[in-house]
Amino acid sequence: MGFLDGLMGNASQVDVDKIERELEGILIEGENIQSGYKVLRDSFIFTDRRLLLIDKQGMTGKKVEYHSIPYKSITHFSVETAGSFDLDSELKIWVSGTNEPIGKLFKKDSPIEEVQQTLATYVL
Repeated sequence: MGFLDGLMGNASQVDVDKIERELEGILIEGENIQSGYKVLRDSFIFTDRRLLLIDKQGMTGKKVEYHSIPYKSITHFSVETAGSFDLDSELKIWVSGTNEPIGKLFKKDSPIEEVQQTLATYVL
């Protein structure tokens, strides 16, 4: 998927080697990236130990929030696919100790099923 898909909010798979270099200071010793998806400037990174939600903020994207969720802390999750009139899909993740889920929107034709399968692989 290209730049235009990114602008439309479609998720695309990330280059694991590239993201490993970007996350050198975030990953712990021995932690390996398994896969990842990018939606505009935000990313979902699945490592062998946790889910990293990366939120690039501001006009330049220099300010970055790294939300680290250990798989054992995810109590449940849901995926709502796009319909005929509702063009957005949504992923919600509930983390132990919080009442509100973490929610992320995806546009129609995004591989939200792939994201859900990857999440299920590590959580279930």
